[in-house]
Amino acid sequence: MARWVRFPWPDPGYVYEPAALRRRWKRLHAGDAEPLPRDPALLAAWAHFHAGEYRAAYDAALALGPAGVSLANKAQALQSTYLERTERTRLAMVDEVARRALAQQKAEPANPAGWFWHAYALGRRAETLDLLKLVAERLAPQVRQSLERTLALAPQHPEAHLALATFHTEAIARVGRLLAMTEGADAAKGLAHYRQALALNPTSAIVKVEVARGLLILEGEAARPEARRLLQEAARHVPADATERLEVEAAKLALKDV
Repeated sequence: MARWVRFPWPDPGYVYEPAALRRRWKRLHAGDAEPLPRDPALLAAWAHFHAGEYRAAYDAALALGPAGVSLANKAQALQSTYLERTERTRLAMVDEVARRALAQQKAEPANPAGWFWHAYALGRRAETLDLLKLVAERLAPQVRQSLERTLALAPQHPEAHLALATFHTEAIARVGRLLAMTEGADAAKGLAHYRQALALNPTSAIVKVEVARGLLILEGEAARPEARRLLQEAARHVPADATERLEVEAAKLALKDV
């Protein structure tokens, strides 16, 4: 695999000792609903993740076998989304995440992480396809089904609500409201999932970024003041770890376009 791009803003404040990480776990994992690990080795691997050492987290997670799959998938997925510069490598990364998540679904069907990261990875691949290829590969139904399964297992999973809202929004943006309905996409459902994600994780920068983007697509100019407010709040967010720093930087970039 290609060398991973390093996180560009290392900060001592993102480095957590085990006791501190346990205390901050609920705050740091408000978005993904990941349970606090009992295994000290897995907790240490997660500490690499929060510090922005995504490759170290990925390697340590894979060395732990099935217990580390969720962490490996998250580290690789976020690396591909925020840091990888080449499309070919990004696609290789998300394809690997999708394969691992599919295997995790079969091994642990009650674990929402397997369903969520499968949907996330397929959604990232779908973004690179033209409409004909997207339809031919039937990615949209797979994304929707995996997200719906995630929420059936974990109804209070903010990132799954956010991703499902994005599914509805992206379908409408690509083909319009009427044709999007053939894939089960609906603007009202998308807006409801955005609101639920905000209600469950109201301080998240990335939730605010994605909700702002979705509102502009679904409601147009009428949503611009609310979108700007959300992005301004996200840009002012004080990050608690490396991933939140990446999300704040994404908010700053998005704010320039609104």
